Amino acid sequence: MSAFKQFLAQDILISPFEVNKGFSFTSSSFLDSTVGIAILNGVSGSFLTNKTITNIDNFQEFKSLVFDSIKHLYYSNYSVSSSSDPINLPTDIRGSQPEGDTIQGSRPYPNFDNYLQSTLHFNKFVLTGSDDLSVVSIPSKLYGDQIQPHSFNLTDGTTIFTDDGEGNILSGSNIIGNIFYPHGIAVVTSGSENIDFVTGSVTCSFSSSRTIYETQYKCTLRENEFNFTQNPTIVEGSLSGSLRGFATASYFEPYITTIGLYDEAQNLLAVGKLAIPYPSPRSTDTTFIINLDR
Repeated sequence: MSAFKQFLAQDILISPFEVNKGFSFTSSSFLDSTVGIAILNGVSGSFLTNKTITNIDNFQEFKSLVFDSIKHLYYSNYSVSSSSDPINLPTDIRGSQPEGDTIQGSRPYPNFDNYLQSTLHFNKFVLTGSDDLSVVSIPSKLYGDQIQPHSFNLTDGTTIFTDDGEGNILSGSNIIGNIFYPHGIAVVTSGSENIDFVTGSVTCSFSSSRTIYETQYKCTLRENEFNFTQNPTIVEGSLSGSLRGFATASYFEPYITTIGLYDEAQNLLAVGKLAIPYPSPRSTDTTFIINLDR
């Protein structure tokens, strides 16, 4: 009789699979702090001289700091190149840096990590001293692991913004910004396409993406294992601890109703219930499959 049996490596299989959920919010709901979608505008310029606040409902940030943050995180390597190729560092990294957006010299690697989403050529607008931008920031509690490519839609009145699945925001057939799927950030960098989130009628929709891992445990019972019941009612009520008569008969055959998973200290971690009781095998091996999602 066996009470516990240890799993082998080949008995456990972990399989990832992706699940998606669609969301759609109107301007009256997604600007609410309980939803958490932030709409921000950014303008270039020094914070010392420009302290204008992007004030949209519960989200208040200095516009110059919004611009500087987005530029540093996503566009700092693309400040001067019209082809959107990464710029180069000065030859002497310890030397003085030119003022403004011009970076001179050569170096075989870019200035910062701008969270590129693939090794393919990434079309980004060049941010200069005269640009401004609009930002849609979606919280991770909504988008999960990332925003599903091809799912982002933003409607501002009669203007519709979509993503092309390659990290670009489109207005019609024109690229007017970028979306960073793993961060839930959409940036409109074309000044003529900036969105009036205060007076406009805005709708935002997207699909979230999250990876769930399913763990499969293969519980194999040999013909000589688990052939006696663990049910305490098998013992008579007397103090002798004797088994009930039917349990000592040669035809006694227990049924399997529950499988428990334990850790090394024999602490019960999970319980699997069979849909119907299954007789314990007497002449053949039997395998039960338990699936756990997390």
